Amino acid sequence: MAKTSEHLEEATIRFAGDSGDGMQLIGTQFSETSGVAGNEVNTFPDYPSEIRAPEGTLYGVSAFQVHFGTHHIYTPGDTIDVLVAMNAASVKVNLPTLKAGGMIIANIEGFDERNLKLAKYTTNPLDDGSLSGYEVHAIDFHKEIKAALGELDISSKLIGKTKNIFALGLTYWLFQRPLDATIAWINKKFKGKDDIILANVHALRAGWNYAQKNPDFKTQYVIDRSALSPGRYRNITGNEAIALGLVVAAKKASMPLFLGSYPITPATDILHAISGYKKYGVKHLQAEDEIAGICSAIGAAYGGSLAVTTTSGPGLSLKTEAMGLAVMTELPLIIVDVQRAGPSTGMPTKPEQGDLLMAMFGRHGEAPMPILAAASPADCFDITLEAARIALKYMTPVLILSDGYIGQSSEPWKAPTVESLPEIKAYFATDPTDFSPYKRDEKTLRRQWAIPGFEGMEHRIGGLEKEDISGNVSQDPANHEKMVHLRQEKVDRVAQDIPEAVVEGEQEGDLLMLSWGSTYGAAKTAYERMRASGHILSFVHLRYMNPFPRNLDDILNRFERIALPELNSGQLQFLLQAKYLKRIIGIHKVQGKPFKSRELEEKLVNLLTEKEILV
Repeated sequence: MAKTSEHLEEATIRFAGDSGDGMQLIGTQFSETSGVAGNEVNTFPDYPSEIRAPEGTLYGVSAFQVHFGTHHIYTPGDTIDVLVAMNAASVKVNLPTLKAGGMIIANIEGFDERNLKLAKYTTNPLDDGSLSGYEVHAIDFHKEIKAALGELDISSKLIGKTKNIFALGLTYWLFQRPLDATIAWINKKFKGKDDIILANVHALRAGWNYAQKNPDFKTQYVIDRSALSPGRYRNITGNEAIALGLVVAAKKASMPLFLGSYPITPATDILHAISGYKKYGVKHLQAEDEIAGICSAIGAAYGGSLAVTTTSGPGLSLKTEAMGLAVMTELPLIIVDVQRAGPSTGMPTKPEQGDLLMAMFGRHGEAPMPILAAASPADCFDITLEAARIALKYMTPVLILSDGYIGQSSEPWKAPTVESLPEIKAYFATDPTDFSPYKRDEKTLRRQWAIPGFEGMEHRIGGLEKEDISGNVSQDPANHEKMVHLRQEKVDRVAQDIPEAVVEGEQEGDLLMLSWGSTYGAAKTAYERMRASGHILSFVHLRYMNPFPRNLDDILNRFERIALPELNSGQLQFLLQAKYLKRIIGIHKVQGKPFKSRELEEKLVNLLTEKEILV
């Protein structure tokens, strides 16, 4: 039977199986290849917290979702068009988000009696008619790979490890993806292991050929190239973008870069990525704990480096005392918090925006610091450069809030040239005759930064309160109060040096939606979809959380109602209401999952039709 082609604007595919089935690997390959094919891509790695969760269970399902299309893609997709399921549990967990009539490609090896029992099925869904509303392709992956590789001397054990690659080849046929990029990746990753290369390349082609020859696969889907501006693109995760942003910021500032951190999910990838930039003079320390990580970074800042520490969730708790030390010493320091669901160990691989109040207030004494929040994986690069600029210009620690979703998901990123990026300047003291460690710049209130070892600029810093200008240890009550106000005023003045918030849509009126952090994608999609359908609402996304943009008060007062989606119970809602005395309508989700744009759209439509909003 002849195959047909159908053009689509966008599609969402989800690879799901056990933790050891390689779903993250083939999901990453599919997203990379879709980028090579010229599509816009957004991804969502969704996996259990345990390194090896119980096999075959509903709890242990690991998945990677890819949303790709011809227009700008802001989210990993609300519903799934194609579900690749390696076992019964993968079907049961993901069926609620598979669209009606969607496709299931199931490996029947994972639907034996044991797997069905673990997935709490009493009958096999591939046989009992319960999936009649979907296009189901039940395939014995192992049998097909073995048949395709029959003439090769490949062990049965190795064949079993290529099932994910077979599935990848099949989906490549389905969406007309090229094989070359993945074959090149296989050759590079398994260099020197010829049998593994042979098995994987043949399994990839076997998957493609199976779909090509099997009459049940009637249609290939074509998604045209996106109309991207000319340039050099790569897919980048938020964590990779932060690491790269740090390297570039150090180069722009002509400073050595030092990262002191302790590994913790989901921030560890930043440490991994930084370790690959040694050729640029990057120094990194995998410290024995979080406290050592941040304290080593403070020491590096004292010595004249662009200093950074990274962490997630409970790691931020352990850094709190040293964060206060960074505020007291008034040294530039970048602190990256890739938020995860808490409290305590919580759900380490799941995203949440639960650390905002801790970022604002989680220190003893009054210890303010600027806080920035990244909106997307690519924005992590820009926000890192901005954090470095503020930290160096104002001599202050700056906290970047990312989260597990944007930290590990990816999207296309147009790589800029270093020359096209804004300058970042470090303000070192160079004149011994005019040096006092706490003498301040009149405009920014930054203190003088002298690298140890220069004659005439010897000084001490530390956690004890300092005398204004001289920096001598002081317990004078009036001096302490003055220094508290100076440190706060310095952070407040950052507001004069950041962009004003931008309102999309009407500049005043009934309903304004605010968003921050990773809620940007779902909020932006919901806003654009509602505007296209004739609804009247406006939209502002916040990247600066402390201080807020200087025009935010004016914006909030131009609208009757403000709606604010957050992946917490209302932390930014609390801050805005306290500061601006304006009622904010909170839309909350605390499930360890990002918002779907449809969820927000439903609640906003309820607001516009004056129904009670469901929170």
